[in-house]
Amino acid sequence: MSATRSPHDQWELWEVFVQEGDGQAHVHAGSLRAPDAELALQNARDVYARRGAVASLWVVRTADITATSPEDGGAFFEGPRTKAYRHTHFYHLPAGMKDA
Repeated sequence: MSATRSPHDQWELWEVFVQEGDGQAHVHAGSLRAPDAELALQNARDVYARRGAVASLWVVRTADITATSPEDGGAFFEGPRTKAYRHTHFYHLPAGMKDA
């Protein structure tokens, strides 16, 4: 028995990011399937922008995202130990200055 595939099964997966106000960060809102970027953006508007004020939408093809994996773990995220000057605790405020 062969299952027939609907056209929706062949649509690409897109990640949707929503910005609620000017100057705020875009936040991942969810995913959707669409055949191209234009329809992905329109579908994102219909699904994720209908509930409230949205300043901006981003849609990104999931296949285009490069991410770490759990196996990357510790070593990937550990900073170089020989460059302590890159951390704020390396610097001290001069006497009489207040920390902001």
